[in-house]
Amino acid sequence: MYIRRPLRRPSERSQPSQPSQDRRSHGSPRTRRTGGALLAVAALLVSAACSSGSSTTATSPAADVALAALPQATPSTLTSYYGQKLGWHTCGVPGFECATMKAPLDYDKPAAGDIRLAVARKKATGKGKALGSLMVNPGGPGGSAVGYLQQYAGIGYPAEVRARYDMVAMDPRGVARSEPVECLGGRAMDTFTQTDTTPDDQHETTELVGEYKKFAEGCGAHSPDVLRHVSTIEAARDMDILRAVLGDRKLTYVGASYGTFLGATYAGLFPDRVGRVVLDGAMDPSLPARRMNLDQTAGFETAFQSFAKDCVRQTDCPLGGKGTTPAKVGTNLKAFFRKLDAHPIPTGDADGRKLGEALATTGVIAAMYDEAAWPQLREALTSAMKEKDGAGLLVLSDSYYERDADGRYSNLMFANAAVNCLDLPAAFSTPEQVEQALPAFEKASPVFGEGLAWASLNCAYWPVRATGEPHRIEAKGAAPIVVVGTTRDPATPYRWAQSLAHQLSSARLLTYVGDGHTAYGRGSRCIDSAIDAYLLRGVAPGEGKRCS
Repeated sequence: MYIRRPLRRPSERSQPSQPSQDRRSHGSPRTRRTGGALLAVAALLVSAACSSGSSTTATSPAADVALAALPQATPSTLTSYYGQKLGWHTCGVPGFECATMKAPLDYDKPAAGDIRLAVARKKATGKGKALGSLMVNPGGPGGSAVGYLQQYAGIGYPAEVRARYDMVAMDPRGVARSEPVECLGGRAMDTFTQTDTTPDDQHETTELVGEYKKFAEGCGAHSPDVLRHVSTIEAARDMDILRAVLGDRKLTYVGASYGTFLGATYAGLFPDRVGRVVLDGAMDPSLPARRMNLDQTAGFETAFQSFAKDCVRQTDCPLGGKGTTPAKVGTNLKAFFRKLDAHPIPTGDADGRKLGEALATTGVIAAMYDEAAWPQLREALTSAMKEKDGAGLLVLSDSYYERDADGRYSNLMFANAAVNCLDLPAAFSTPEQVEQALPAFEKASPVFGEGLAWASLNCAYWPVRATGEPHRIEAKGAAPIVVVGTTRDPATPYRWAQSLAHQLSSARLLTYVGDGHTAYGRGSRCIDSAIDAYLLRGVAPGEGKRCS
């Protein structure tokens, strides 16, 4: 299903008309949280972590098995990795240094070969007592942590935090600069992203399945070795090597969205090495896929309800006027999608792409991650519905997929599928299973449910067998861990944060009552000050703290 990661690229602050992908400046007003590429989606075709799992019913219970900690002593076979020295060098962005770190491709067979991982840092800028390294990850899976550091965290985190910490990031294995997974070329991806994910007949179902298979086969052909070793557990073990190489006794970390799963996994494997860890927009690792899918589908519906209520209060809402119920707004949008399914509209795209149901749905979902994007969504919908101009929704969809003007796609979607299909078995193994689950998904979201159900099928055709299963993470003995949840978060529903906080033995749940995906640096002084106090002074939020 959908990639879970924060929004905003501060390097694009001058473009307030477009929703953005990575973070804006810390503590800035919510109206500034626009600009640049949107949070990327695993496509309506590519499944994210929530679309994988082995459950056979939509309401399967959470897993009872807990992730086991690794031995505290470093195995002799890994000594050379833990003792390596990084060769830092300038890397094109003023103030930042880059290096390459080695890790074993296969932790079970360290002698079989290495994987090379891209690392970047920005040294602490202040005169106060140095607090070591602060590692960051923006989520995905598949989001570039190095890009996130250079474009936001290293310049947009609070000055006090950047003054005391060396800001550090590592692209996880298979992602961006770290031996990236590759699958399809631009034209093939264009076809993939435009394929109808609400099939009306057997022909369209066969076409959809064919695209899933082409995607999976492409990944298997282009990245056969890396594809077997991009699990979250392996990435968490890489983080521990980096922690040691940086000279830190314990890990200080801020992970957002999928980055919370990565951080929680680290805590479960190395509880004695947990320092100050923030997990913002938390995932629940204990849930099987279909339960996770339903939760996220309901999360998008919750976000859409908020958008709908706001839309009808505006003079430019194309989905209904004052007094129109959210349900009617959803009905109107669904009717528009059906029209596009039958008759795609022009976009002015240089490659001749038209706006059909698939791309339009992606564009709408893009804006659900950040309420600051709602004005742009209204404008894009107005142009598409009243003027038959699909350019605005195509822009949202392209930014969601990280497709540039030349038709090239980033590695994001390839890595996303690779990690998630390895972390958990496929949610559905046949189209018939999807069809049986459709009523539950459509009940969870009348607007998005059908597409999200079919989006869960992609891992069924993956060329590599999954190595993980749903599990609880307790991290017994770890220092206090701050888990942050947003009550109307579309991509990581609030109940996931509640569940993870309940699982972790030392968690403190910090709640943001509001809209959007993730909470830190999104305009709430209450949230920001609580996390800053924890990072700078080690003071964890009080039990049950809520902010708005």
